[in-house]
Amino acid sequence: MMKLSGFADEISPVLDEQLRVLEEEGIRHLELRGVWGKNVVALDDGEVKRIRKSLDAGGFRVSAIGSPIGKIGIEDPFPPHLDDFRRILDIAAALDAGYIRIFSFYIPEGKPPEIYRNQVLDRLSAMLEAAEGSQVMLLHENESGIYGNTAERCKDLLDSLAKGSFRAIFDPANFIQQQQKPFTHCYPLLKDYVEYCHIKDAVMADGKVVPAGEGDGEIPELLQVLSDKGYTGFLSLEPHLAVAGRAGGYSGPELFRKAAGALKQILDDLGISYA
Repeated sequence: MMKLSGFADEISPVLDEQLRVLEEEGIRHLELRGVWGKNVVALDDGEVKRIRKSLDAGGFRVSAIGSPIGKIGIEDPFPPHLDDFRRILDIAAALDAGYIRIFSFYIPEGKPPEIYRNQVLDRLSAMLEAAEGSQVMLLHENESGIYGNTAERCKDLLDSLAKGSFRAIFDPANFIQQQQKPFTHCYPLLKDYVEYCHIKDAVMADGKVVPAGEGDGEIPELLQVLSDKGYTGFLSLEPHLAVAGRAGGYSGPELFRKAAGALKQILDDLGISYA
């Protein structure tokens, strides 16, 4: 059985509203990226405790910390960012989150990503070292503009670091925006590393983000092969249906419901069970 989750800050900045809509959709997990207008890395201890109390009271759990770690330029100073990562580790522990979403650093425009490969690997290695003993897995998300924006460079990172605590988030829409076919081209390269999926679809012609099944993301094909493999991991809704940008996205309650309904329809059509 696959597990549904979602970026609840796409519903509302208010935690109670986030949880209300998730509950109405039968979704008991959330990927924590932001709340009360603050990014997760900016939350103080008191706010984290408030979140934990609300989650426990409603029977919710955090599927992953949707952190911004790795979403800085590769030429930007790294030590302060590593401190932010350590803070994310503390927040993950406080919320019993087993996964932390990370990125592989923005490459300067016009520069070949390959010249930054070793620097990217060094930074990711430092994060993996900092996370040792924490019981969390770091999940690299493919994202436009970073080193790991294509399936080939994602595979390079995963092959090179080759740790059980470093695996992949598979985001179909982000591959579409690189003019790569997610299931036909990308999944065969990354299938041994896929730990978690973001459900976000897009149109190849213009990169527009659309509900699952309405774009070129090959989401039904992906879900079918994952089901055939016995995948029981998370499908995390990241709809981006109203606003989409580097810092995140927003959909609002109704569009989030539309995105959830589109995913559930695909799963129902395929006969895949979910909770």
